Amino acid sequence: MSNSAALEYNSSMSDNKTYEEFKIDGEELLAKFKQLINEGNVRRVIIKGKDNKTIIEIPLTIGVVGIVLAPALAAVGAIAALVTECTILVERTEK
Repeated sequence: MSNSAALEYNSSMSDNKTYEEFKIDGEELLAKFKQLINEGNVRRVIIKGKDNKTIIEIPLTIGVVGIVLAPALAAVGAIAALVTECTILVERTEK
């Protein structure tokens, strides 16, 4: 499965926020997380396991780059090694 393809995709809006949900394989998790960070308007990423329980919630702010994201990337990489399938819930702000 490619990084851009999601098994399931849902989207909803409330206030000035948009929520998207992607179901992907664990091996694609880190690449998808990096892609979301590069898009720039992501405020929060929540990673859930197969059982829909939250594994990690990562708040992102505008301008967070480099060394500040290193611990988050390491955590997402570790999670990717442990899960076979997961859900990424993305909170975006309108530009």
